[in-house]
Amino acid sequence: MSDLSETESVNYGGGSLLIAWQLKDKNVLIVGGGEVASQRIESILTADARITLLSPERGLHPRTKRFIESRPDRITYYDRRFTGPNEIHKMDMVLTALDDVNRSREICEMCRKARVPVNAADIPDSCDFYFGSQIRDGPLQIMISTNGNGPRMASLIKAKLQKGLTGLEGEAITKIGELRTQLKERAPGVGGAVGRKRMKWMTNLCNAWEMEDFTLLDDTMTRKLLDEGWEKNRVPSFEEVGGKRRARKKASPGPSQPSIFIPSALGFVAGAICTLLYVVARRR
Repeated sequence: MSDLSETESVNYGGGSLLIAWQLKDKNVLIVGGGEVASQRIESILTADARITLLSPERGLHPRTKRFIESRPDRITYYDRRFTGPNEIHKMDMVLTALDDVNRSREICEMCRKARVPVNAADIPDSCDFYFGSQIRDGPLQIMISTNGNGPRMASLIKAKLQKGLTGLEGEAITKIGELRTQLKERAPGVGGAVGRKRMKWMTNLCNAWEMEDFTLLDDTMTRKLLDEGWEKNRVPSFEEVGGKRRARKKASPGPSQPSIFIPSALGFVAGAICTLLYVVARRR
């Protein structure tokens, strides 16, 4: 008899593996220079990759031109079309953003023979991976994917999620990262009992404090938190380490009721932060 519930069983299969792909200083080829290509450039620049862009100058979108002009340190532009398999040599990823579907499919086949992951804009069945709608706030990245079925729906869901965020999440995660770095200096080591203890303490802290509390952490509070918390195997309150919360504005009365989506979204982000800490801990 299976231990999985009916709901859990239904959610297996038919999806994609959502991962945070590390592309820093990797080589990415983008074929095409139109509006979609400009969106791809923006996504890849976010990941600190090195871009080779192939497109006749007359086909460049104004935004693509601005990227080429402003980021010569990351974008190498060639005023020509894709010529053949030699273009793929030494590339870690290839993205096509062409109106010519047949040419895009040909490039995809070349990439598969060379074992280079490829994405062809608007041709889901030719893609090794998809681009989703993304929410970005500093180190926080939330991706919404419809697995190629409905990009517009991803944008609508993104808008709903954004309404559930406070705008403090990115700064809070940054401060948590700084705290974790100092914690590792006090209790070095990868994995093992020390690693598990660090992870448990950080998780308990994230569960106990409010999102805003982390944004107010300064050096003095961080030291006190580690002295009174980590060293004594407990989680001090925000006030115990000298924290003072900002005065909050009272919400204006109105006929509309708060959306039940908002607490769900905040819960999602809180869980995402704890998951982020676990993933980084395992990676390091």
